[in-house]
Amino acid sequence: MSHHHAEVGSSSCSTWIIHGPLSVTQERGPTVEEAAPQVKHFKRPVEHPVTRPERDHVTFLWGGLTSRHEALITAGMEALGYKVQLVPTPTKADFQTGKEYCNNGMCNPAYFTAGALINFLKRLRDVEGLSTAEIIRHYAFVTAGSAGPCRFGMYEAEYRLALRNSGFDGFRVLLFQQEGGLRQTGAEDAVEVNAQFIITLLNGLIIGDILNELAYQIRPYETEPGQTDRVFARVVDRVRDRIHAKATHALKGRTLAKVLACALPDLGSDQLEPIVDQLVDDFYLETLRECAVMIDDELEVDFTRAKPRVKVIGEIWAQTTEGDGNFRLFHYLESHGAEVLVEPLMTWVNYLCDMALCRLADSKGLGAQGTARGRRNLAGRLKDAFDYRKSRLIIALAAQGLAREYDRVRRALGGTTRPQLDQAELRRLAQPFFNYKTSGGEGHLEVSKTIYYATRHWAHMVLSVKPFGCLPSTQSDGAQAAVLARYPEINFISIETSGEGDVNAYSRIQMALGEAKAACKAEFAASLAKTGYTLEDIRAYCAAHRNLRRPLQHIPQHKGVCGKGANFIMNVAARMDADPAWRGRKGAGLAGTPCTPCLAGR
Repeated sequence: MSHHHAEVGSSSCSTWIIHGPLSVTQERGPTVEEAAPQVKHFKRPVEHPVTRPERDHVTFLWGGLTSRHEALITAGMEALGYKVQLVPTPTKADFQTGKEYCNNGMCNPAYFTAGALINFLKRLRDVEGLSTAEIIRHYAFVTAGSAGPCRFGMYEAEYRLALRNSGFDGFRVLLFQQEGGLRQTGAEDAVEVNAQFIITLLNGLIIGDILNELAYQIRPYETEPGQTDRVFARVVDRVRDRIHAKATHALKGRTLAKVLACALPDLGSDQLEPIVDQLVDDFYLETLRECAVMIDDELEVDFTRAKPRVKVIGEIWAQTTEGDGNFRLFHYLESHGAEVLVEPLMTWVNYLCDMALCRLADSKGLGAQGTARGRRNLAGRLKDAFDYRKSRLIIALAAQGLAREYDRVRRALGGTTRPQLDQAELRRLAQPFFNYKTSGGEGHLEVSKTIYYATRHWAHMVLSVKPFGCLPSTQSDGAQAAVLARYPEINFISIETSGEGDVNAYSRIQMALGEAKAACKAEFAASLAKTGYTLEDIRAYCAAHRNLRRPLQHIPQHKGVCGKGANFIMNVAARMDADPAWRGRKGAGLAGTPCTPCLAGR
């Protein structure tokens, strides 16, 4: 039988040829698996830890907060024995460096921070003459990190990539997590995250918060331009010296710590001693009271100026940094006549405590594995109930302790800054618009703070600032549409920041700020009309009374009145009504100098 060849199909991989009616063979090419490119799976780079024996010759770099926070926290870390150096506040040049060496699509805090770090290391190499090996051996970068729905969880990897791309492969990055402290591998850590470390960090945050808020309260009303910054620089230096002195200060309450250790064996007396010392000692308070006297004596203000109050909220880095990362927003607002209400960093710490309590409440009745015990397992159910109440008590006591310490510092510095916000109230305000269990970024805080500050007449305008494409803040902005529909009187604006676009942002801010100025001026004029005095009368009275020109005077808020100037003139008018030398001038529209006894002031 003859053989007939017929080609019935072909491809790049194989050809079928029929060799007679019963014979079929294949010219075999590579299989799919063989043809596919070899995949090289990603493996986490080996991270070289900073070990405790290295601590004496390794300098820890960090930054990203306000200048006052950075100065005080740096002093605290130095008092604990660490060598610390600040990375300068990022600029637009740093942003461009970050974009050059990082991946595309990151948010601008990553670009600004990575670029600032790389340019700092380049200056060490190119200007100060250190070799790359010396820099890697003698420096490390400490930064914050977190898991969540946004790009923030990728920052650590981005920093390492940028460092490798810029020629500093192997430079060590230490991550400070919201939970878990500093994460390193290998030998004993150089940075020991214990109770003393956390308390030192919190003291820097609390004192920095209140000094920062005070400076922004006072500077728009100073009568001598620049004097506020000069005085507060000296205040920060004095507090830094006191923080350094803490290193040689004996802890108080050791006996009480040992007693508490019996009830809390997981902590131990060595961890409880610094906590008890913080609660029973007033190591910083006397220095802070002296600083308050310095501020009150060396600064003079004029609160008879009508300035709109602008509350700044948003993503935590964007609402905190004082550089190009948020278009130098605070300076811009002040230069255009506004009083800026900055957000304390401790609001974020209190938010974390509150969310921990909420998560704990959701897990009530569940065991350590997240499952309910059987009904017959009475011992296990009792243990779970005990552990739940114990954990809840510890978190609640920590939150109350933080509130107490914040209030002690606030009162020592004059008591004119606002107390911490009630987190339960913030949850309640946000709930109709934003589920507080939605985590990531500031969670529900952007929504609740907008409602809180506007409806309680604490701000004429609320400005939310966030990096371009920030997922959690985008969620909040979506909810803000419902908020503004419910509260149409709120003057709210949201801006996204990047390395560019500042002109466009300023233009949008100016429109909202114009509305805030108009509302502030109308409020001021209405308040002045209620007093029955002219503005010249009130200013003349203030000129005769030094206490009315002090920056730390208490100005009660009148119902429905937001501006500091409007509230101030109403309070001054009440004093003038009670002063026989000035009472008769009400409604007369006469300005001038009162009788001689009044010139002495009060």
